[in-house]
Amino acid sequence: MIPDYYEFCNSAKIVSGSKAIEHIGYELAALGASKPLVLTNKQLLELKVATVVLDALKDTEAEVVAVYDDVPVDSSVAVVNDVARVYRETGADAIVAVGGGSVLDTAKGATIVLTHGAEDLMEYRGAESLVGRRAIAFIAIPTTAGTGSEVTSAAVIKDTERHVKMGFTSLSLLPDVAILDPRMTTGLPPRLTASTAMDALTHAVESFSCVQANPLSDCYARSAIDLIREYLPKVMADSKDPKTRLALANAALLAGAAFSNAMVGIVHAMGHATGGVAGVPHGDAMAILLPHGMAYNLGCAGDRYGELLLNLAGAEAYAATPAAERGTAAIAAVRAMMMSLHESAGLPLTLAEAGVLPEQVPDIAKAALNDGAMSMNPRQPTYEELVEILKGAL
Repeated sequence: MIPDYYEFCNSAKIVSGSKAIEHIGYELAALGASKPLVLTNKQLLELKVATVVLDALKDTEAEVVAVYDDVPVDSSVAVVNDVARVYRETGADAIVAVGGGSVLDTAKGATIVLTHGAEDLMEYRGAESLVGRRAIAFIAIPTTAGTGSEVTSAAVIKDTERHVKMGFTSLSLLPDVAILDPRMTTGLPPRLTASTAMDALTHAVESFSCVQANPLSDCYARSAIDLIREYLPKVMADSKDPKTRLALANAALLAGAAFSNAMVGIVHAMGHATGGVAGVPHGDAMAILLPHGMAYNLGCAGDRYGELLLNLAGAEAYAATPAAERGTAAIAAVRAMMMSLHESAGLPLTLAEAGVLPEQVPDIAKAALNDGAMSMNPRQPTYEELVEILKGAL
């Protein structure tokens, strides 16, 4: 059914394919930029992944004014403010972000600080962090296939003093250009490949079942799940195949566009809290918590999950499953995928395996209850219900 009202925006230009990074000079020129600051991390430089981008920039008229490679696993307020400082001091006129969600979110945070002419990101936390036109040219090059941050209007950045992950949201955070190139992800180890793919799957499932789901986000979500179902096993079997890697990168992008417009729900609320309190990597938290969140929502979102059985398990399984049982079967399909990834890549199946202690559950539940993603969930849990869900995931 068509909602009475919805909005959808996906303004980033998508450049996807073999040798896509070689288009970066043209894209910078089209944005009127010639002095990019390249934002990445030390590991990507050591692995020669970011070097692919730097080498491509050497063949353009652009001059790289700085390479900032001190981005941590979890983007932090202090790092965002430091990136903004370096940008100003070097006279940069664009940010080229090469990395996973942390790097891309750091870039988004820096654009907030720079556009406002501010010193501290903390002044602008929350929804509509950046109102109006972004003043910074911004190209995003993801090196994982999970967050979809290259096409989302949100950033999650950690306040290390309070040990919480904060959300920043604005359509102006959407990058100008997103470049998908299989060379960026062919070196991802199996464990990280599995974790990031489950992050993308969770984006798609939650966007399809949350209260702001709409016809356009549904199309993106379904397409993302189709690609993950078909190509994730192939990537796990042959991590160097550029065609399957590019397919997963497109899945992550599609899921990112879906949830950027429809939002997410209880799984992300609990996942953000688990990361903030217990330091669990986001993709691992998503993988562990997705079937538990779906089980909690089954009574009110079972029909929607049932529709996704077609994408999660294929036409044959969908046709063979009675309509009333499809929602439960969809959860079983997610669990089967997790088990396969556990066996092939060591993906944790429980919060305990991910390092969460029983005594941390109350703090995680409290943080999840106050997470903005929870407001979009089709069912609103109590603190006590969250504690029980989390205990069930230990």
